[in-house]
Amino acid sequence: MIVRMKHLDLVCVAAEKEATLERLRALGAVHLNLSGAAGAAVAAAKGGLEDAERAVRLIAKAEESYLRSLGPKASRASIEKRPCSVAEVLALDEDRATLVSEKERLEREIKVYEPYGDFDPVLAQKLIDRGILVGLNKDGSFFIGSEKDSASPLEVVKLPKMRLGRMREKLARVVNRIAVDDAKTARADEKAIFAQFPALHDILAFEQAKELMVAKGAVAVVSGWIPSSLVSGLASSAHDNGWGLLLREPAEGELPPTLVEPPKFVRPVKALFDGLGIAVAYHEADVSVPFMCYFTLFFAMLVGDGAYGAIFLVATLFGWRKWRSSCRSGKDSAAPLRSWLTLMTVFSLATIVWGALSNTWFGAGIPWCADWPTVRWLSGADAETGHQYDNMMFLCFTIGVSHLMLARLWNGICKLNDRSCLSEFGWAGVVLFMYILTNTIVGIFGGIPTWAYWMFGVSFLTLFVQAKGMDKGMLFLNAMSVLGDIISYVRLFAVGLASVQVAANFNAMAVNLGLPIWIKWLPLVLILAVGHGLNIAMAGLSVLVHAVRLNTLEFSNHKGISWAGYSFRAFTKTKE
Repeated sequence: MIVRMKHLDLVCVAAEKEATLERLRALGAVHLNLSGAAGAAVAAAKGGLEDAERAVRLIAKAEESYLRSLGPKASRASIEKRPCSVAEVLALDEDRATLVSEKERLEREIKVYEPYGDFDPVLAQKLIDRGILVGLNKDGSFFIGSEKDSASPLEVVKLPKMRLGRMREKLARVVNRIAVDDAKTARADEKAIFAQFPALHDILAFEQAKELMVAKGAVAVVSGWIPSSLVSGLASSAHDNGWGLLLREPAEGELPPTLVEPPKFVRPVKALFDGLGIAVAYHEADVSVPFMCYFTLFFAMLVGDGAYGAIFLVATLFGWRKWRSSCRSGKDSAAPLRSWLTLMTVFSLATIVWGALSNTWFGAGIPWCADWPTVRWLSGADAETGHQYDNMMFLCFTIGVSHLMLARLWNGICKLNDRSCLSEFGWAGVVLFMYILTNTIVGIFGGIPTWAYWMFGVSFLTLFVQAKGMDKGMLFLNAMSVLGDIISYVRLFAVGLASVQVAANFNAMAVNLGLPIWIKWLPLVLILAVGHGLNIAMAGLSVLVHAVRLNTLEFSNHKGISWAGYSFRAFTKTKE
């Protein structure tokens, strides 16, 4: 469900501007569009936050350099941390930048004067002052004498300020100071800086809100959005604080923020929306339930291996343990992990179930499970056509048609009081026909039944009657694009099969090594670890690309979801 919003104009006494914002922030019910503020105070607050972020990055970079200097056995746990402010970290970086510049200058100068050897520039200058030429021949030899005595033309080189030995000594000191700065930065405690982030975010948000709160004479006004369910609480605060409120419904053309409250069993999907940076627009539908259900199915099929699902589950259970430990210690920062851990638990279990149904474990099958009906159906050839994997393609197309028809039938039911529902039901008929056509093209169905032609004809005629203007001319092309949408779901089979084949190839590579058994075990373990690790990483990438696409493109195009909204963010203090 998408929570209904009210537009809010809040009026207060101008002299109590900051106090009003403090109380409004404590209430935590109003969304303010803070992105539009860009004054001097806002810039200063942004600068403070950016400095803290930069300091954390500098510490992480210095840690890597410092650990390399300590040797391969060094770990982050071996670094003794010390309290350090943001200003100190930035000062160390500034000093390091100066030293690096000096190091590069000295290296360039040493490179120029190395061919001369370690000569004394003061003595050389005395010779020059007495009319004796001092230079470097093109053959690289040092020359002292008159120009006529030189066997080759001289290259005039400006004398250095110090001799080569001192340059090298100075370079060594500079390099040592750089290492000292790196060590100091690496030992800085980034946790203390991380702890400042909530306060820095709050300072920035408060300065942005102050700028948005426009003073008009003796009063100040700020505008925002508030969920309808929280209006009564705001009205009570307004009465207590002497504020004026103007509440109204969103005007035509306005785009309020989107606050989604899905059913409890799919509520963790909000973390997935936030992670992907997507939000349905305010006037669109809440697709949390189908998104969660189909994404789970897509995750399982794209990963395709029950053993990988078991690995994900073990890692997730370890995460649950750490999360509970953090909750017991009172760390609020652990709270957002709960939604992600719930999602990964569901996805992992679904992948294990799919692995059991298809008998796929690390790219291989368990022999005594090979005769299970689901295994024979998913992996075997079609009994009539003899085409291998026909059943898997049929399953993918069936998932696709269910996904797209859900979108169209949902739209049609929502529009039952309007003639436009006929278009939605017409598109549902086109989707079903294209499903039959797709299965016929690849040889799964023997042909298209007569009733399907009649259904397509009636559906297309309905769409033609309902279409207006240019839409009539584009109707046939739009109908044919549905065929592409159905075929697009075959990626679930193709990507999952590719993942299984890659795993099987690494297994074969490891097992078929022509080495004695007492030597073979080490490369065997390495090949399996690297191969399956790479395959798991590729499976994760496939989920991000294909599972997200099928939900946010194919399904959303048929449902009419643009993902053009922005999430509701209450003006409140940062907790993590």
